Amino acid sequence: MLLLASTSPARRALLDGLGVPYRAEAPGVDEDVPAGTPVDDAVRMLALRKARAVAARHPDALVIGADQLGELDGRPLGKPASREEAREQLGALLGRAHRLLTAVALVGQGDEQLALDVVTLRFHPVPPAELERYLDTGEWRGCAGGYRIEGRGQALVDALEGDRASVQGLPMLPLVRMLRGRGFPLL
Repeated sequence: MLLLASTSPARRALLDGLGVPYRAEAPGVDEDVPAGTPVDDAVRMLALRKARAVAARHPDALVIGADQLGELDGRPLGKPASREEAREQLGALLGRAHRLLTAVALVGQGDEQLALDVVTLRFHPVPPAELERYLDTGEWRGCAGGYRIEGRGQALVDALEGDRASVQGLPMLPLVRMLRGRGFPLL
């Protein structure tokens, strides 16, 4: 049995695209990390924490966990808690490049695997009125950096270097390698 330790619609859509049977389950974990934890370490820690939590409830399953954080000038960009915080985060990203780090973990059958994928995005320098219209969509809710690339947020992106699936929250290329390595039937 394959489980996705997430209720994210974007992660489910990516895994649906692979066409393998799975179930999604909320990991129900604390997502706090110690202050000062580097962004790459934080996303790895959280992806593993999520996968381990669900694996503890389903010891015979293979469990996928993932987490994502943005990074601008060495500072983490998490999920904004308010429209004002989303405006501040997105305002800092406009006209600039930033990194989006996404970790994926595969836990089960006595083994743990972990991969980190890093994508660089550059945003258009959109005017304040356009940013407000984006904020009006509410897409910023629950998204690292305050944008959703699988929706209207793609209109903010000027350039993307890396795997778009990672930006959507689940690095599919590393995940497929992990599943193949475990002998999981994909086709």
